[in-house]
Amino acid sequence: MEEFAVPHTPPWEPGLLSSLTGVGPGPSARDKRAALRAALAAAASRPGGGIEPLVLPGATDALGARLVEEAGFAAVYATGAGLANAGFGLPDIGLISLAEVADHAGRLAEATRIPLVCDADTGYGGPLSAMRTVRLLERAGVAGIQLEDQEMPKRCGHFDAHTLIPSGHMQTKIAAACEARGADTGTGTGTGDRLVIIARTDARSAHGIDEAIERGRAYAEAGADALFIEAPRTVDELALVGCELAGVPLIVNVVEGGKTPQLDVAAYAELGFGVVLFANYLMRSMHLAGREALAHLREHGETASRADRMATWSQRQNLFHLPEFSAAESALDRELGSIG
Repeated sequence: MEEFAVPHTPPWEPGLLSSLTGVGPGPSARDKRAALRAALAAAASRPGGGIEPLVLPGATDALGARLVEEAGFAAVYATGAGLANAGFGLPDIGLISLAEVADHAGRLAEATRIPLVCDADTGYGGPLSAMRTVRLLERAGVAGIQLEDQEMPKRCGHFDAHTLIPSGHMQTKIAAACEARGADTGTGTGTGDRLVIIARTDARSAHGIDEAIERGRAYAEAGADALFIEAPRTVDELALVGCELAGVPLIVNVVEGGKTPQLDVAAYAELGFGVVLFANYLMRSMHLAGREALAHLREHGETASRADRMATWSQRQNLFHLPEFSAAESALDRELGSIG
């Protein structure tokens, strides 16, 4: 009986293909979920005690996600408002569908090796819709999702005139979403690798800070892994949230020009917030830079004099790993066993 031959040596250097983010092997979705859970666990153990909070920049596309990773942040946020604005040219008033968000989130998750947290609005309906949202976004490779308690169609948390579903209905939605998650694989990491569920309440604008805190407490009881109390108005309100909801990872949303006081990351940590979200800082910075670049082109009819305010050719190609892809193309053009 003929024996199988020992496989030939692959025609590429060890580790080459793992450098091809989006094509080559990389961290699994479960790896990323475990990494996000580990970061949240650290954030929950009282940030004011000297623990570095998780800073979560938002991105509207794969370019933004790659920039967040390159800058050294541990996770990235797929901003719903940013997707509406940058992806569709629409305001953040609940016009983007689940299918569009899932498709978008899949591209961002593939583009980076760090965990992706996805804004999933209201879950796009009732509890059954929230369950389907969990399944589709898990399949897309997302590490965590954010669900909020507004009625549909939802609005940006720093707009006015929010209408909320009853707290008990939101508890049911959270519990159903938790049930829909894939099982923990029990890999021994100590933090688990199930999808992270973040519960957001917009009750501060609709009913006041006390109602927002009560809802936050109820949502944690329903199974939420982290709480997002949107748009506290003062430092005292931030401190009250941090005190009343201590022990659960708390998220503060920094909206430049919005309703929440703008502090530095260390100050938010001292107030009890383990996660500091800058959902649209990158998009708004790119917006202004793009406007200025186009104004220069229209006025001067050239771009050479502004080259020092652009990414260089090499910076652009390196961000998308062109040298590694080129090396891989050359290596993969050989036959098995041809290396060495």
